[in-house]
Amino acid sequence: MTMETGHTPVRRLEARDARRSSVGECPVWREQENALYWEDIPAQMLVRCELDTQRRTEWHLPERIGCFAFARDGKVLAALETGLFALTLHEPAPGETGVRQGTIDVRRLAVVAHATGNMRFNDGRCDRQGRFWAGTMVQDAAAPNPAGKLYRYTAQDGLSAPVVEGLCTQNGLAWSPDGRTMYLSDSHASSRVIWAFDYDTDDGVPTNRRVFADLHDYVGRPDGAAVDADGCYWICANDAGLLLRFTPEGRLDRKVAVPVSKPSMCAFGGPHLDLLLVTTICPPQAGDEDGFVFVLETGVRGLPEPVFDGVL
Repeated sequence: MTMETGHTPVRRLEARDARRSSVGECPVWREQENALYWEDIPAQMLVRCELDTQRRTEWHLPERIGCFAFARDGKVLAALETGLFALTLHEPAPGETGVRQGTIDVRRLAVVAHATGNMRFNDGRCDRQGRFWAGTMVQDAAAPNPAGKLYRYTAQDGLSAPVVEGLCTQNGLAWSPDGRTMYLSDSHASSRVIWAFDYDTDDGVPTNRRVFADLHDYVGRPDGAAVDADGCYWICANDAGLLLRFTPEGRLDRKVAVPVSKPSMCAFGGPHLDLLLVTTICPPQAGDEDGFVFVLETGVRGLPEPVFDGVL
């Protein structure tokens, strides 16, 4: 198959006067709400935008949030700076207009012992079986510091010991449709690599780590990712203004441009899971489109985002 480089329709998710994110990350589609959730890390904020009405709701958090997933009971499992927390989101008062402000109850589930100061959780999500995975990073990215680690959390066993270590800027976590391949990237400029692992779906243990794609051979830094229904791996090429799709064999077969330099993470959504929703980062010299969420019509379908297999 030759690589596709044709035009892909791209539009903004929200209205032109919407608030941009400083570091938009972790888009999660909620089918039952027909809405996209995402986070703004420096603002310590969780955001929801309803697809049809573009109505926006915000919840403010006590710490910076790295990633989150919904649980079976509708609560949110979130990885913040110091550990994992259960979040209960409360809706704004009826009749509130404009950007609506919700309230939130926060309960700590697990504390992480960071290897050094100035660390937080970063990228994460649930595997196909509903185990929550999240990795840590040093927030100062000026020099490579491989103190980051990847953890697993279950309702039965709590927070695991580090499962993968030696990461500078953990990212790109995703699973194949059958759950038997786990993907992980390090987006630091000194690394720029994506790995694949064999994944034991019964025990939740990754093995046989190998290089899936080295972005030194392409462009950008590998940030957040999603897997489509065909098993292809979509990665945001941060600093390159592109999304790259790799086949399960690790071959680049498609490049899609977005109107910003720093796409950060992608997720499939929409009523038919045929929209690719992309969060972005607002750099110091921001353009008009930086920091907003974009909707891409790629012509392919995604998979439902797994929920955490437990109640919070």
